[in-house]
Parts: sequence; structure tokens; C-alpha cells
Amino acid sequence: MQKSVNIKNRKARFQYEILDTYTAGIVLSGTEIKSIRESKASIAESFCEFNDRGELFVVNMTIEEYIYGTHYNHKPKATRKLLLNKRELKKLEKEVKNTGLTIIPLRLFLNERGLAKMSIALAKGKKLFDKRESIKDRENKVRLDRIKKSY
Repeated sequence: MQKSVNIKNRKARFQYEILDTYTAGIVLSGTEIKSIRESKASIAESFCEFNDRGELFVVNMTIEEYIYGTHYNHKPKATRKLLLNKRELKKLEKEVKNTGLTIIPLRLFLNERGLAKMSIALAKGKKLFDKRESIKDRENKVRLDRIKKSY
């Protein structure tokens, strides 16, 4: 019986416009998955990139060292390989190279079988005025909720 792990990238939806989402598996070592099961990971500053062989890697994802791991422990900021279908990888690589989009991780979670999965998104960076508009929309929604609550 394990608790649910759901690590989110909270800034992603504010800084990027999400175009398409995918669910990818992650290649992890033993101490890495144990740390993730304890929710000792962060994907706040991470991004995804392709290597020269067309494989997708997540960069800057922080997984804290496992406390009970001895000399078998992992590096906290290592690049980790993401697992997707060949068709999906080719489509993502084409989009990134041709249109200048980026791939960002949105969520790190454990599926029902206990495997670590990452929800990634094909995204386009927002400009400053888009971010201001997002803030205005959020504040207007809060004001409306307050007015509705008073009636």
C-alpha cells in the first residue's frame, strides 16, 4: 500500500502556452525511484531536450539523494532518459527543430503499477503581456468568487 506521488511544475502553465501533452516513462536507478516514492523530487527548473541520436532527456530535474543509499547513491541533477514511442519522438523532434517550440515537464507521478511517469508538454513561451493578462484573469476570477459568495 503506497501513497500517491504527484509532483507538479507550478510555474509551467504561467510561463508557457501548452499546445500538446504526452505521458512518458523515465529510466531511473534504484535509489532514484526510492527518493521519488518519498516525494523528494523537483521539476521546477527542468526542461527536455534531444540528443544527437534522437533520444529525449529531461535536464535539471532534481531528485534528492536517498538517505539509506550508501555508495550506490545517484547524482541529484543527472540527466534522465524519457521513454516514448518512436512516432511520438519523431513528431516532437520535428516540432522543436522547425517551429522553435520547447518541451517542458508538467507533472511527475506514479501510475497504478508503481512506475514513475512524467507528463510532458509541447509548449510555446509566453510574452510579458500574455503573463500580465493571465494575472488579470486570475484576479478577476477571485473578485467574482467573492461577490458570488456574499450573495
